Amino acid sequence: MTLKVIRGGLLTTVQDRGRYGMQRFGVPVSGAMDLHSLQIANRLVANDDDCAALEVTLVGPVLEFDADTLIALCGADLSAAINKKPVPMNRPVWVARGSRLAFGQPVSGCRAYVACAGGVDVAPVLGSRSTYVRARIGGLKGRALKAGDRIDVVPTRAPCCPVLRDSPAFESDGFAAPNWSVRVNSERLFVSPQRIRFVPGRHWELLTLAERNTFVNENFRVGVASDRMGYRLEGARPASHDFGDIASEAVAFGTIQLPPDGNPIVLMADRQTIGGYPRIGEVASVDLPLLAQLKPGDTLTFERLTLGDAQGLSHAQSIALAQIGASIDATINH
Repeated sequence: MTLKVIRGGLLTTVQDRGRYGMQRFGVPVSGAMDLHSLQIANRLVANDDDCAALEVTLVGPVLEFDADTLIALCGADLSAAINKKPVPMNRPVWVARGSRLAFGQPVSGCRAYVACAGGVDVAPVLGSRSTYVRARIGGLKGRALKAGDRIDVVPTRAPCCPVLRDSPAFESDGFAAPNWSVRVNSERLFVSPQRIRFVPGRHWELLTLAERNTFVNENFRVGVASDRMGYRLEGARPASHDFGDIASEAVAFGTIQLPPDGNPIVLMADRQTIGGYPRIGEVASVDLPLLAQLKPGDTLTFERLTLGDAQGLSHAQSIALAQIGASIDATINH
């Protein structure tokens, strides 16, 4: 099966879980910004977690299907429609050959994920299909999609509820979806200011008590210079002074750096592999998907956690994801 790109959108790229094991050679991990949404989308179409999908940013593409296929849309609500009819999210959707998937005005969030049964079929680079645009590696020729591209999908015998195949909507609308959807923890999605939990970093103690209080009590705004490499935060400046010579060291998705101008930077999926600014915190992995859905102009506030609390939240999220996968398998196969 092949997806024909009619319009590429603002930034539509192929992403999977990332390029691990290469950071010691200076190669960024990249991968999906909102890994949780990617994983749910893959599970909705019975893909392995390692399968690649499309990451859609704010202004979505127009895609045409050349064969019947099973897809899932998760993450941000970007007004997705198939043949100009709204398509539901967080559930499997059986799409007819010749149908077109398009996106409209962003309703909530910043990034949506389009998973196809079988996964997007592009050649792996250094063990991953993820696109790293700065170095032009991975994905489709190392770049965002554009009009005229064709995206292959791995051939697979896509599972599908029998009711979808026989639904009148499949003939009349060009797609059909069940009346159930995956339940996401919507109480914390797309709120303002978004509460982002963090664990103090190795340089947290370099801040004075007043500076630490500023960091956790004031709101920050995502700056216009933010991208997949890092979010530049504006507003409160917890500290704007020289901390002296700090040796460069490894950084991670969610590392909070404090440059001399006092405006924190949160490193994201396309982050560099090492950094020399003070590391004042590390965003809890459970909140990285929430952070990834923020766009320039959105506000956030930080809440301090202990390492044990962050690990507990991560474990609970893993259990919830496993339960989601089990319930999807049981529903689709019966």
